[in-house]
Amino acid sequence: MNPIRKAVIATAMVGSTIAGGALGAYLFTGSAATAQTTSTTTAPSSSSSAPSAAAPSTAAPGGTFHPNEDATHEAGESAAREAQENAGQVPTIP
Repeated sequence: MNPIRKAVIATAMVGSTIAGGALGAYLFTGSAATAQTTSTTTAPSSSSSAPSAAAPSTAAPGGTFHPNEDATHEAGESAAREAQENAGQVPTIP
């Protein structure tokens, strides 16, 4: 095989590797047009005045922690747990 043919084959291999890497990076990272956006939804309001303990939350987990400030819940809560809630932390103490 002559040296010119080897150089052409080597250049084609390097070019295809670079093009494949660029295409792979584009496909896996996406672009601004395909980026996921966040949306804000509001919880449906309840028509009853008493809170329903049996209704499960359908909201996705995540976001900011909101402590349960209900009087019956607060009565059975330890001081350490209340301190964690007041600090905005998810309680780890029962």
